[in-house]
Amino acid sequence: MTDDIAAQFTRSDGSYLFARWGRPIAPIVFGVDDATLSVVKGAIEAMSVLANHPLAETDPELGANFLMFFFREWDELLETPDLDRLVPELEELVVKLKSVGANQYRLFRFDEANAIKAVFVFVRMDEALSDVPAEDLALAQAAQSMVLWSDMAFKDRGPLAQVDGRVILHPDVAAVIRAAYDPVMPASANDPSHALRLSARIQAERQV
Repeated sequence: MTDDIAAQFTRSDGSYLFARWGRPIAPIVFGVDDATLSVVKGAIEAMSVLANHPLAETDPELGANFLMFFFREWDELLETPDLDRLVPELEELVVKLKSVGANQYRLFRFDEANAIKAVFVFVRMDEALSDVPAEDLALAQAAQSMVLWSDMAFKDRGPLAQVDGRVILHPDVAAVIRAAYDPVMPASANDPSHALRLSARIQAERQV
């Protein structure tokens, strides 16, 4: 189990890097109708409950710190007012994401303790994602924004699973998130021994 957990936070360059939120999450969602907005916020609330981590109406420093954007084409981001002030590298990022045909991207910001202080979630609703139910898409994006997963973590298997015909957060992913937010665990880590501590907490929880 420890090796599997370590792999989820071992990046493609071989480095181990983990971070969780260090402040209450204050979400805002752009580009959806009211019905979808409630679905997305519901998914974020579900992750908050899972992690036992608070939500907030606003962040005192940033206003909103969990910003989720839904759109059709990457160029739409360049037309979003003031987004380039929040994401100075926006133009270069859009060029890169267009060149690889990406349909989603998460950009994290960190505080002085290397804990997550903000995340920008960009979701381009291409043909593939347009076929995904809103509930599933929102849950997957929320789960991938709760901790800093490796860029390789969901390459072969997504964060969701099917149980009795319905889609849920994969139990292994849920277990890692719960363990990562244990108050005795650090808000950030760059040593693989962190995975051993996560594994120990997951095993202890399953024996209760």
